[in-house]
Order: sequence, then C-alpha cells, then structure tokens
Amino acid sequence: MLLKELSSLASPLSAGQVDKLKQLSAELSAVQLAWVSGYLAATSEQGVTGVPQVAGSNEAGTEQVITILYGSQTGNSRGVATELAEKAQAQGYAVNLTSMGDYKTRQLKQESLLLLVVSTHGEGDAPDDAIELHKFLNSKRAPKLDSLNYSVLALGDSSYEFFCQTGKDFDSRLSALGAKAIAPIVECDVDYQEQAEQWQADVLEAVKPLVQSAGASVVSIASNQTATSSFTKQKPYTAELLVSQKLTGRDSDRDVRHVEIELGESGIQYQAGDALGVWFSNSNELVSELITVLSLDENEQVTVAKESLTLRDALTNKKELTQLYPGLVSGWAELSQDAELLSLSADKALAREFINNHQVADLVKLYPAKVTAEQFVGLLRGITPRLYSIASSQAEVESEVHLTVALVEEERDGVSRFGGASKFLASAEEGQEVQVYVEPNNHFRLPENPDTPVIMVGPGTGVAPFRAFMQERAAQGAAGKTWLFFGNPHFEQDFLYQTEWQQYLQSGELSRIDLAFSRDQDHKIYVQHKIAEQGEQLWQWLEEGAHFYICGDAERMAKDVHQALLDVAVKFGNKTPEQAAEFLEELRAAKRYQKDVY
Repeated sequence: MLLKELSSLASPLSAGQVDKLKQLSAELSAVQLAWVSGYLAATSEQGVTGVPQVAGSNEAGTEQVITILYGSQTGNSRGVATELAEKAQAQGYAVNLTSMGDYKTRQLKQESLLLLVVSTHGEGDAPDDAIELHKFLNSKRAPKLDSLNYSVLALGDSSYEFFCQTGKDFDSRLSALGAKAIAPIVECDVDYQEQAEQWQADVLEAVKPLVQSAGASVVSIASNQTATSSFTKQKPYTAELLVSQKLTGRDSDRDVRHVEIELGESGIQYQAGDALGVWFSNSNELVSELITVLSLDENEQVTVAKESLTLRDALTNKKELTQLYPGLVSGWAELSQDAELLSLSADKALAREFINNHQVADLVKLYPAKVTAEQFVGLLRGITPRLYSIASSQAEVESEVHLTVALVEEERDGVSRFGGASKFLASAEEGQEVQVYVEPNNHFRLPENPDTPVIMVGPGTGVAPFRAFMQERAAQGAAGKTWLFFGNPHFEQDFLYQTEWQQYLQSGELSRIDLAFSRDQDHKIYVQHKIAEQGEQLWQWLEEGAHFYICGDAERMAKDVHQALLDVAVKFGNKTPEQAAEFLEELRAAKRYQKDVY
C-alpha cells in the first residue's frame, strides 16, 4: 500500500533509493507496513526525524493506545500477539506491539490499556524476554496501577507441574498493584489456537467502551521483530530433505543424525542461533499398532477441526501419538474405569511421572477400554512441530539448513518407542518432503562485534548452534577467540563433527576445545567438571569481555554448568556466593550469558 502510493507520484527519489525501499517493504508484514506508513506521514508533517509519540500518553490531543506485550521462548506468544495487533489495527485501534524484552518498565505507570501474551519456560520460569518485566513487577519499585485495564493470555504445557505459571504471576501481580482485568486470564495448553482466538475476540470486545477507534494511524513494532520470510508455523514451507546421515559410531548406544534440508527458492533467511520448526507425520507402524489394539477401522471417517478424514490419516498427520498429557490420561481413566488408572490420574505427581515415561500406545495397552474412533481422536492433542537448533550458517550453506537430531528411542516391555519428529527425520529418504519454518531466537545471538571472545558449552546435540556460530565467525573473518566445551559418552563413538572441530583448531578459528567423554574412564566426567578444571583461564576470558553460551539439556546439564560458573566466580573472582549470583545476572542482562536449553 505504501509503495502503491509512492509509485503513483512523480518520484523525488533516485532509482537506487526506490530499489532499497522496495526491498525493505518486501520484508515487512502488514502490521509493519502500517507502522512505516504512519511513521513517514508523521515525520513529513512534523518535519522531524524522531518517531511520533504513540504509547501511553495522557496529553491532550494524543490518541489512546492499546499496548500489547509478549514474552515468548519459542515464538508462540509472539505469533498470538502479532495476530491480535493485526486484528486490533483492522478495527481501527492504535497499537503498540512490543516484546517484553524491549519494553521500558518506567512506561508501565503511563499505560491505560495493556494486553499480555506470555508463555512459561521450563519448570515455571519466565521466558528470556519476560525476565526483566517479571522481576520489576515483583519488586518494591513496581508502581500502583489503579488506572490500568489489562488481560493476560498464558501459554503453557499441562504436562509440566507449573502450568502457565508466568502468566498467572503477571495476572496476580497486576491485580495486586490495582489494575483491573477487563477479561479473566486464559490458560492455554499446547493446542492453544482456538482458545487464543476466542481470547482475542473477547478482549477486543472488552476494549470498545474503553478506547476510541482512531483510524489505526500508528502501529509500533518491536525492534527485534525480524521478518524472515512469509513462511510461518501456520504456513510452513514444503522443503526437500537432502541428507539424514548418522554421526555416531556403529557401537554407540545412541543414534544422532546430521540432517540437511534444501530451502530452494523460498527466500527463507535465518541467523546463527535460530531454530527450525519441523512438522512431521507419525510412523505407519505406530498408527497400525494403535488401530489394531483398539479394534478400530482405519477407513472410518472422523472429524478434526471441522475437516472430515479417515482415522488412519488423522492419526498419521493430525494427532500427537508420542507424548501424553494429563487430560488424555484422565479421559482414558474415565473410559476404562480402571481403578489403578483412576487413582494414578487423580495424583498430579504420579500422573506426571507416568506421562514422562509412557506414550499413547502404552496407555491403551496397559489399561484397555472400548472406544469409538471419534472418541479416541477427540481425546488426542493435535501434532505440534518440533524446534531444532539450526546447525549451519547461511554464509556457508546458502539455501540449505542443517540440523543435529538425536533419535529419541526407549524400550518398554520389549517394544521400542520413538520420538515423533526424530523418528520421522531419521527414517526420511533423500528427496522426501518436509514442512518447515524458521523460528527466530533473538536471545541466542553472537556478539555484534566479531572480535569479542566467545565461550560455548554444548554437550551432545547441544553442539548444533555452535557449529553454526563457527561457520558464521569463519565467514566474518572474526578475530575474537573461541572456546568450545563438548561432552558425550565415548570419544570413539560419539564425538559429533570431530573432523570439523579439528579443522577449526588447525586454522586457528577455534582457539581451544575441552572435551568430556563421560564413560571413557572409571569416574564420569562432564562439561561442568571441565569448566571447574579450567576455571582460572575461563575467568580471565570473562574479564576480557567474553560472551558465555549454553545449549542442551535444561533439567541437569544447564543447572550444573550454571553452578560451576558460580563456583568459578567465587574462587577466581573473589566473590561471595551472593555476589557471584549477581554477577551472572548482570552478564545475562548484558546479553553476555545466553542459554538455548530444552
């Protein structure tokens, strides 16, 4: 729309400037184009280069703004918030859409209408971009908010103990500070789209008596809203799988794959540190097993999201079969009326333990029940894509994207159970289609200055983004030092990308590498032990301004590495434990301590 207006005029711009403008506009969403249009109009009228004031002003003559904040770890909250902003704009409202990580907390007391979309990360933790605002609201510095109207959409996973905890925290704190909820908090599970759409409709209805429609003159977009392409979680790109090659040795107890995917002419762009979302299909063997055990007809028609399809198609392409959740366990308990399962499902701790160690096929085998195809499909959650840390830099591989994928495999009662996406990728043949999209991760980025030293801790498949980091740094000709801590069970079987790391060492692009192969000696050695061993030099690197990165297991490894880093700060930085914790918090706030954990 902006370009159409410009192209209809005799252009005062040079041909080069017009080309640059076209290139920029092609990368922007509808909401971003609306912002640019408003910004340029305001700049022209005011004769100044500053951004026109939009958010939270109570001065006479300025329009009231709906501020939409999102806290997102995997992109879901950002997606819902962006949808809400577009709907609000379409209804004529002025909108300020911002990541919580970019939001200035001092602005909060000026707000009159605030809508929050926030996920919960790990065991009840705030996502990275919501940490500062979460801390501020829970501090003594938080102001009274008697003039604020708000609502919260909380995203979470009911398989975890602290379901939607961050959203609940925001809701309770805003209420305690005097703010008024215009719509009650909505707590969404993994299958969130329908609830999110209803909440969007409800809050946009609730704001009508509170704010005048203002012609959608300004929409503010957060600076980290980097457009990658038109392909999204809802509209993925159908790519071609080129390679699924085993990295681990024949005697390894794990199957780790190097996967290469061709993005073709999609125009998809990604940065080192981003993740790739992968949609998958369930294996034919698993689908057949379930249909047989339940004595159902694979050709029977069922309805999924108003679409009619066969039971086999629904179980293969639409429904989650490799992950349980509390609602399915309790629903199956009611159907089976099995006393043991009824008791288990009523105990949250026992239910979580069962969920973590079983799949749908295990549940229906252990506790038989008579069920119709429609009932069974109705109990299952929809398939959700899996996110994998990208293991390549486009500066090196151009239109390809590489992943490092561990096949999730467990044996229960003599039967092998696999992870849905990892099985799909491990079994895929060359040329197979795979639906993908890029999920930006702005909280896991290389330093802007390529001369800054970096320390990377990535055991197992956690090494994936650091392969991308090294490719990117090599392409930049970065002068900064690099240090990798890598670990796995056995040197001979499990040294992922060994040849590449050796080449980086020989070229000097990798300054040093410390290896922890846990099972190659009597006592187990992990990356945190290597950090402790090299504590003095590691502290020197941090003193020189090094950025510290962790990728991998959140449950144990990341916590152990964090503790090892605290110990280093105490021992070699001469800090008290409290000062060490404060120091790491300062590193995190300065984006010098970043995690990509799962």
